[in-house]
Amino acid sequence: MFPNEHNSSTSPVKDDSAVQNNSIFTFRAAVVTSLLATFLYVYLRRRSQRKLELALVKQYHCEPVDPKVPYKWPLALDLLKVQFEALFSGHTLEALTDYITIAGTVRLELWGVTGYITTDPENIETILSTRFEDYGLGNRRTASFPLLGEGIFSQDGQPWKHSRDLIRRQFARVQKQTLQVFTPHVEDLVSTLNEVAGKADIVDLKPFFFEFTLNTTTELLFGEPHSSLPKEERDALRDNFDYAALGVGIRVRLADLAPLYNPARFRKACKVVRDWATFFADKALKYKDEVGEDKASEKYSFIIDLWREMRDEALVRDQLLHILIAGRDSTAALLSWTFFHLVRNPDILRKLQQEVSVVPTDTHVTREQIQRLSFLRCCLNETLRLYPQLALNFRFANKNTVLPRGGGPDGRSPVFIPKYSGVGWSSYHLHRRESIYGSDSRLYRPQRWEDGQLIKRAKPGAGFVDFNGGSRLCLGKDFALMEASYAMIRLLQAFPNVRLPPGVANEPVGAERQSFSIVLAPLDGVKVLLT
Repeated sequence: MFPNEHNSSTSPVKDDSAVQNNSIFTFRAAVVTSLLATFLYVYLRRRSQRKLELALVKQYHCEPVDPKVPYKWPLALDLLKVQFEALFSGHTLEALTDYITIAGTVRLELWGVTGYITTDPENIETILSTRFEDYGLGNRRTASFPLLGEGIFSQDGQPWKHSRDLIRRQFARVQKQTLQVFTPHVEDLVSTLNEVAGKADIVDLKPFFFEFTLNTTTELLFGEPHSSLPKEERDALRDNFDYAALGVGIRVRLADLAPLYNPARFRKACKVVRDWATFFADKALKYKDEVGEDKASEKYSFIIDLWREMRDEALVRDQLLHILIAGRDSTAALLSWTFFHLVRNPDILRKLQQEVSVVPTDTHVTREQIQRLSFLRCCLNETLRLYPQLALNFRFANKNTVLPRGGGPDGRSPVFIPKYSGVGWSSYHLHRRESIYGSDSRLYRPQRWEDGQLIKRAKPGAGFVDFNGGSRLCLGKDFALMEASYAMIRLLQAFPNVRLPPGVANEPVGAERQSFSIVLAPLDGVKVLLT
């Protein structure tokens, strides 16, 4: 009677199943279509990028870099092992010499990523000057952030330009001042060494140099010297400062893996240093609130000027730390290495002593007097040649770019550098190139600078990178050189019998043990007899 009754009762189930199948099919089709579209987009984008890369290669006649750093383990992990063994060997950069000097520019394949290392002056000048905008700091900010926070040495682009303008203004002000700001600190250094020499035959100058430069730099930045703190606090800060700097050095070498090195002692050391800087910054800003910006600027000019621009206490503190670590370590290392070699080269020492003897001892040393001491500057240049302020550095390409040399069988062709590629350079090994500095490039011989021709041939910012170069040339270079010169003059006058103690090693240049954190310093100190 109702022939369609059965069929009508089952059709909803079939309809639901069909709808479900249709939905699954539609979803799968959408996923497949999306994947195909994504693949096509990536393919076309990569193809377009590849065309641009090939066009750049063709335009500049680029050739690949043939010399390659050899490795044995998968992903070249043995090279990482070599680097860290070198770091703790006391011969950090010398242990890398056989790798870095294979050629003027070498290819480095690490963790499956290709990078480059160069000691070619033209390439270094390109990175620092000619194509400066093509490169950025990459992961260096991550490596240094626990200690230094946000500041000039970890910034790129507009933030870096803004920081540099602020700090340049301050150093321009300092450069106009007389050198009397150094006088009390140099006098304290001489007095302290006189006292120590009366108690011990052998004196290690290195810790006194680091204390001296910390005092001058803190007075410049904070308005009062580090010596205003109790000795116990000063010693604790010094130890934490040194350990934190070593930790940053390790993190820099880990590149993208920097966050993996974050031990409790490193965190504590960074906190101690940052708290110390915060103390001085807060003290200045509290004084500002009490007496007003203009009055406070007379005592705390550096801090107040940064505050006027930034209006952020944390950023002010971070900028101060960036300048502080450069001001302390760079000049202290320069003084340490200079005296290290002077006492090992008596003829050079006597010549320098004779030159500085013309400076009166009963008045302040002046800039004009220092500028007339040509051999003193030769000695400082020679120290900076063998132990440059940034012995090893690197950048990352932020666009497709080109280095002028290093490609092809003879290494004279341009090299294509793809976006995101890392390029490192070793000023330490650059400054030992015989093609620039002669067959005696591994000797400490300041006389090589006397006729003025070497500085022209090497070319600052290319073959001679003493305080970095190009757009990132150290703003404190003049401050550091004047500070070191003033100290050396008075020390050589106060201690005419300074010499190498019997039994202390006098190794060839490069054989001495070196500590390498942010700067290079003598690992075993600077042992001398003062009387």
